[in-house]
Amino acid sequence: MGNGYEAAQEQRNWLERLGARIPGFKGYQDRELRRDVDRMPREHISREFGGLKGSVRTRARDYTDAGQIGLLHLFDRLDRKLDGLSQSIRFADYGASGLFDVVKILDAELEKLYEFDLTFLDDVAALKGDIDSIPAPGDGDVQGTVGDVQSRLEAMEGRWNERKVLIGNVVESSS
Repeated sequence: MGNGYEAAQEQRNWLERLGARIPGFKGYQDRELRRDVDRMPREHISREFGGLKGSVRTRARDYTDAGQIGLLHLFDRLDRKLDGLSQSIRFADYGASGLFDVVKILDAELEKLYEFDLTFLDDVAALKGDIDSIPAPGDGDVQGTVGDVQSRLEAMEGRWNERKVLIGNVVESSS
């Protein structure tokens, strides 16, 4: 993820390259670029959650088709939790927060943020595995498995909140 900023810089058009040569404009442009780089992993993670919601809905449909509608509330709760965390990640207003204001951000601090995002993607992959393990109707303990998925999801919500603290620490140490 550390190469995202450099890759984004290479994608600049001629106007942006010209602006990079105007005194004072480069700093503004770099902040905007960093906002874009911050937004990309958040949007990617949010899209991953969209795929997970699709998997949950497919499994809920299996239970509906099997006539086990008494268990649908489990899937509904899971769907709402996935949606809530996805929206929280996607619309986090970090781009407007102090992280990208006029403070000097050291590369080491940004690396911590990128590392966090990378490990969060690992969490998303583990969550996908958990959701894929929800048994088909009549094949196992759906309540226990969905409960495990919800526990992981709640832990991920807590981890996402740690990102806010991490950003706050970056801003404090930079000012």
